[in-house]
Amino acid sequence: MNSETWQVKATILLVSSLTIMSMITISASLPDMTKTFELQPNGAALVKLSLSFPGLFIALSAIIAGIIIDKIGRLKLLGAALIFYAIGGTSGYYLNDIYLILAGRALLGICVGITMTIVTTLVADYYQGKARQKFAGLQIAVMSIGGIIFITLGGVLADIGWRVPFLLYLFSLLLLPATYLFLKEPVTSVNVQKISEPKKSPAIIWLVFGNVMLIWIIFFIIPVQIPFYLKSIGIEKNSLIGIAVASATFFSAISSFSFSRIKDMFGFRQIFGIGYILLALAFLSFAFGNSYSMVLLGMLFGGLGMGLMIPNANVWVMQLAPLEIRGREIGRLTTFWFMGQFLSPIVLLPFLDYFTQAQLFYGLGIILFVVGFLFILWYWSQPSLKSAN
Repeated sequence: MNSETWQVKATILLVSSLTIMSMITISASLPDMTKTFELQPNGAALVKLSLSFPGLFIALSAIIAGIIIDKIGRLKLLGAALIFYAIGGTSGYYLNDIYLILAGRALLGICVGITMTIVTTLVADYYQGKARQKFAGLQIAVMSIGGIIFITLGGVLADIGWRVPFLLYLFSLLLLPATYLFLKEPVTSVNVQKISEPKKSPAIIWLVFGNVMLIWIIFFIIPVQIPFYLKSIGIEKNSLIGIAVASATFFSAISSFSFSRIKDMFGFRQIFGIGYILLALAFLSFAFGNSYSMVLLGMLFGGLGMGLMIPNANVWVMQLAPLEIRGREIGRLTTFWFMGQFLSPIVLLPFLDYFTQAQLFYGLGIILFVVGFLFILWYWSQPSLKSAN
């Protein structure tokens, strides 16, 4: 199989786009969805949870999927995952019980855990060196562009009715034929377990995992809270809310497209430091602004930061993980990624009982500045540290 064909690349990239679509496509629906379930006990909290709920099941399924694909190969689970993705994703359109909708979101999460682990492992299998670095940035960029399209559509459709955006999850069925036609099982992924001794990744890989979870705990408060923040400052149109949330993914795409060139100039730790500082500027823009334009400025900084840090983490893990356990380690990476998204409202929203939104944003900005400078100081103090450059 020639992994350089546009059909192979397009299939991997489009399946990757299902990941970001799974989480924030319905962000603009949350305020109206809350009104529907406001009389149900804990209705408002359950609606907010529905946005991040798939993250828990992505996290749980990804680590299992990683172990399985190391043993049986990459592609045997992919087709079924795409079918059940559509079934679980559309649950909010035809179900009237918030708990059943949450069950559908859980099924969606399981399928994303499988698909994301498979396609990211295939990137590591199909591409090496500079080509891998370039494609990893392209993968996150296309995911961001997909996010722009689906979030914007979600905002427009939410003005028709909050249930309508759930139909966008049928997109996974359109990708099913391409996965069977263009993606092939890497031969080494099947045979490597039979011919190699067990391998172990360097310990620093856990630092990458931990950072990915921290990044998403903090960043994911944006699609959860910004729609309500915009409503509080007088922005009523759901389409404008959708555009604001989607703008972060637009700027993420810009920096992800540039990741390979940036990685040629900076080390992994430096890029994490730069990314954290950009996220700090995002939250400070939210904290000190009280207008739609300041929210968009914050989205610019936040998107640029995330567009650097996510491919940075992916490529670092691909570099650290031995082939024999590559699926497992990428499954772990996906687990920490989405565990952060799931934990985000659980960890951060209780602070709104004691602080205003602006105070919360300000505090997060200060924390992110500190973390960013610590990464940069670490690089300056040990610039040639093995496996961490």
